Amino acid sequence: MTESDDLLAAAIAARERAYAPYSKFAVGAAIRTRSGAIYSGCNVENVSYPEGCCAETSAIAAMVVAGERSIAEVVVCAESDAPVTPCGGCRQRLAEFGRADTVVRAAGSQGTRARWTLGELLPAAFSLDNQE
Repeated sequence: MTESDDLLAAAIAARERAYAPYSKFAVGAAIRTRSGAIYSGCNVENVSYPEGCCAETSAIAAMVVAGERSIAEVVVCAESDAPVTPCGGCRQRLAEFGRADTVVRAAGSQGTRARWTLGELLPAAFSLDNQE
């Protein structure tokens, strides 16, 4: 299994654990950090919209709890006719810990369906540079 296959497998496993009783749209995400560690997360819905959280947010939280701060690659896994990208809020969260060249892949259970860089998904991202 290659590194990318490991990341895809982690995203698929996370998707299988999603809590999505309202939308029925399960999403898993897996992050590889620059150290090579993998952290995964799934969407967790709540009857009181919008109090749930996205899969990418869950994966980022797991990464931060582990003491890591630098994202190298991301896989988002969902079953849909079109590739599923991170929502706008998650794109900004990923930008907090990633770089413009961080690879973001959209996948389904059969594998990667599309690939972008974070810079392509969120051009001109808001960053610390905006506060200086």
